Amino acid sequence: EMTTRELYSSIGVSGYEHRGCWRKGGIFHIRMEAPLSCHKCPKCCNRNVIHRGTFDRVVHAPRIGLDRTVLFIRAPRLECRRCRQVLNAVLPQVEPLCNYTKSLARLVVDLRKMMTIKDVAQYVGVSDTMIRGIDKKYLNRKFGKPRLRHLEIIAIDEIYVGKRNKFFTIVIDWMTGAIVFVGDGKCEKALKPFWKRLRGSQAKIKAVATDMASAYYSAVLKNLPNAKHVFDRFHIVKLMNEKLTQLRRDLQREADTMGKKVLKGLRYLLLKHQENLNESKNERARLMEALDLNQPLAIAYYLKEDLGQIWQQPNKTIAGRFLKDWCARARASGIKVLHTMANTLQGHRTGILNWYDFPISTGRLEGINNKIGALQRMAYGYRDPEYFIAKLYALHLAKFELIG
Repeated sequence: EMTTRELYSSIGVSGYEHRGCWRKGGIFHIRMEAPLSCHKCPKCCNRNVIHRGTFDRVVHAPRIGLDRTVLFIRAPRLECRRCRQVLNAVLPQVEPLCNYTKSLARLVVDLRKMMTIKDVAQYVGVSDTMIRGIDKKYLNRKFGKPRLRHLEIIAIDEIYVGKRNKFFTIVIDWMTGAIVFVGDGKCEKALKPFWKRLRGSQAKIKAVATDMASAYYSAVLKNLPNAKHVFDRFHIVKLMNEKLTQLRRDLQREADTMGKKVLKGLRYLLLKHQENLNESKNERARLMEALDLNQPLAIAYYLKEDLGQIWQQPNKTIAGRFLKDWCARARASGIKVLHTMANTLQGHRTGILNWYDFPISTGRLEGINNKIGALQRMAYGYRDPEYFIAKLYALHLAKFELIG
C-alpha cells in the first residue's frame, strides 16, 4: 500500500505531519500540520521566535485519482524576537498569499498548453478565476520582461484590439518574431517606456521597420539616430492603392451615365496585379475598357503597377533614380492625388531606399495581428488587460487548437 510519505510526495507537499484524511462527495480531504522547517520569521528567517497560537489554511492540491484534493493545514503564528512582529508562518510548497500548492500551479501551467481555462478549472475542481490567476502569474514571470540586450533589428506598428482597449503599439524582434514590448495607445507616448528600457539594456539596434506615420518617424529619429529606418513597402503600396481608389471615386462622381456604368465595380480590379486578373471572368477586358475610356485613371493605374519596381532594382543607386523618375512622372500627370503621393514618397526617400541596406518590413507584425485575432476569438475577448498583454508576450509560442 502507498505510505503517507509517498502520498504527500505525489501531490507535492512532502514534509508535513499527517493528522487524518477522509473522502466525501468526490473530494479527498487531508488534515495536516506544518513541518518544523517553517518555524522561522517570514521576514528575516530568524529562528529565535515565540509561538503565538496557530491558524488554519485551506489549500487546493492536485487530484488524487478521480477525486479533488483539499488540504487543511494547521500552521503556527510566530513573534520574531528581532523584528518584534507577530506573523503567520510561510508554508513550504504552498504558493505565497494563495490557496493552492506550487505543484497544482505547475499542473495548471502544463494543462493550459492543451486545454482552455474553463476545461482546466473543471478538471482541477477550482474556479476559472484561480486558473486565470495561475496562468497570468506564470506568463508574467516567464515572459513579462523580455530581454532587450540581444536586439538588433526591430519592427514597430499599432494593432487594433477591440472597443475595450482600442489600440496597442507593438514592438517585435524582427529576427525571431517575438513581441518585446506592448504599449497602450498608438502615439509616440506609448513607446516611451520601451525607449527607456532599451537605453538601459545597451542594445545595438541596426535597423527599424515602421510605416510612414510621423509619430514613428520622429520617435525613431530621436531615440535611435544611428539605426537605419526602413519604411514598410507594403504600407507604401497600400497608400498608393488608397490614392487610386480615391481617384476612381472622384471620377465616378463626375462621370456621365455611360462612364458610371464602366467604372462601377472596378475598384478591386484596379487593386489587383495584372498577373492576378481572372481571364475566365473577363476581368482583364473589363479593366482595359475602363482604362481606355478614362486617361487619368489609366495614368494612375500604370504608375501604381510601376511603383513596386522600386524594390526590384539591382542596387540602391539605381532604385533612387527610379524613385526620382516615378515622382517626376506622377507630378507631370497633373492629377492631384498623384502629386500628393509623389511629395509623400520624396519626403520619405531615405527610409524607402534603406530597404536595400536592410530588406525588412512590418509583414511579420501583420502575421502577429492575425494571431492576436485568433487569440481573442478563442477566448471571446479579455476583460483583464494585464492578462491579455501577458498572453501577447508569449504569442510566438502559442498554439490555437484548444487554447482560450
